[in-house]
Amino acid sequence: MDFRVYEYLSVFIMAWLFVYGLTPLMMKLANRINFVDKPEARKMHLKTVPLMGGISVGLGFILLCVYDVAISSGRYFDRPMLGYLAGSILIIIIGAIDDRRGMQPLVKLFGQFLVSIIFIFTNFRIIELQQMFGNMFISIPLMLLWMVGLMNALNFLDNMDGIISGMAGILGLGFFAFALSNSNPSNENAMALIALISLSFAGSTFGFLPYNFNPAKIFLGDAGSMFIGYFLSSMGILVAQYAGNRHNDKFFYLLPVLLLSYAIFDISLVSITRRRDGRHVMQGGKDHSTHRINNVLGSVKVTAGIVYTLNILIVLTSIIIFNIGSRELLIACTLLFMVFFLLFGRKLDQVPIVVPENQKKVKKA
Repeated sequence: MDFRVYEYLSVFIMAWLFVYGLTPLMMKLANRINFVDKPEARKMHLKTVPLMGGISVGLGFILLCVYDVAISSGRYFDRPMLGYLAGSILIIIIGAIDDRRGMQPLVKLFGQFLVSIIFIFTNFRIIELQQMFGNMFISIPLMLLWMVGLMNALNFLDNMDGIISGMAGILGLGFFAFALSNSNPSNENAMALIALISLSFAGSTFGFLPYNFNPAKIFLGDAGSMFIGYFLSSMGILVAQYAGNRHNDKFFYLLPVLLLSYAIFDISLVSITRRRDGRHVMQGGKDHSTHRINNVLGSVKVTAGIVYTLNILIVLTSIIIFNIGSRELLIACTLLFMVFFLLFGRKLDQVPIVVPENQKKVKKA
């Protein structure tokens, strides 16, 4: 047990230190090769900012995952681990190309589907896919929708300094807490690996946060936001499977929905209000929940603090529900947060927003 605690602490600290040390070098490289994000009407920043933060976070995570496997004789670079790392690398590459050169939405969507397919078919056997929702032709589309949806949700939510880098670190610690809570003699090695991977992710994102917090010196870019969406969505699927098996109740597939409910809330708010107002759904704008909170409070730092606090509350609630193991409590809390976000969304919808040209409704001649 003492060794395990040492192992957890060392992985978290090394991930934090690696990304914290690497990020300034990435900032210099990005400025040198002009890999930067320039100000636009739909964006918050007023000066050119380096865009290679996602590569820094991704490198920290991948190298620490390799370390997680290498330090123990009981862990291997097996098919699930190789598939997980392959998906991570591929989504970072896709995002980096989009950051550098731009990418057609359908091409980017295809890339998201591809990494989701890689994760699903390297981490689940056919019999497991059959058992999840009774039919693999139901399970696979639902998992694809979940993963692609969350990659886009986190991509959308990366619209203000420090928001998703801090939020991702909190959720990474939530997955670590889940792994500890679910550990028993029969699955100890599997839970230890998930705990270590989660700490590698949390350490990497927290190591990046000092440079990304307002005023940001570097951005995640699509490489970072889509990688974060990939990690959170794939880990959410694993949590759903383990939680459902632990309590022998498929209602516990709702647990990651609750855990990631803020990201789901934000993309839902944006999609609904844009469609209602006849604006473009997929183009960036200043109408996210974070923009609206900031418009009321006038502080990016306070806005980030509110998002962090909400996610801490959600994580704690999810872990308590899992440990209690009550289906009724899970359903009640999920509905409670749903009602909260519906009311919160209605309030935010009343906040005046700035609609940039790319979001304005095109009038027909």
